Amino acid sequence: MWGTSLKELNVTTINSTTVGDPACFRSLAELERMLKTIRSGEDEGRVTLVMRRAEGGRRERLESVVLTPDQGVPGDAWARKPERSLDMQIAVMEKGVAEMIANGQPLILFGDCLILDLDLSTANLPTGSRLQIGQAVLQVTPYPHTGCRKFLARFGEEALRFVSTPALRHRHLRGIYLRVVEAGEVKPQDPVKVLSRPQLETRQA
Repeated sequence: MWGTSLKELNVTTINSTTVGDPACFRSLAELERMLKTIRSGEDEGRVTLVMRRAEGGRRERLESVVLTPDQGVPGDAWARKPERSLDMQIAVMEKGVAEMIANGQPLILFGDCLILDLDLSTANLPTGSRLQIGQAVLQVTPYPHTGCRKFLARFGEEALRFVSTPALRHRHLRGIYLRVVEAGEVKPQDPVKVLSRPQLETRQA
């Protein structure tokens, strides 16, 4: 039933209906102040979290997974959709931003399949940029990753306002979408490397 809280579930049973702990919700002013202290890698980083949304929306933390161009994260909700958009294949969030908003709540609550210690801003990763994540190669898609009513229920109204602020849209605070270009294994703590950025290739042409 929608509205089941973290206080009623342990972290192994978080699903798509789980809501957050209001005691952990940060104010907009606090989030804006803390954002100034976040420093993420630009060219290289690390995988913080790998997970999938299993049947019933149940979150499953993965120690290893082979990403594929046709399935994305095998067993994830995206792969079970009858009509799938590659532009929404794998949702990704930036580690520092996720930890700041979660404020102690488990990061699997976001529902993003990958959390990376990497700068996800438009300036650093424009659409079309390619990343080596573990042994897989992925590409940034143009589809916007935005907050929704579930995000509101998990992290509060102020956090939703924060990730939706027009002046901060370029930071992709709610995250971005990637699609798999070359299959490969990905594990937590695997290295992440930016392979190419379209804007840099244009300047060099």
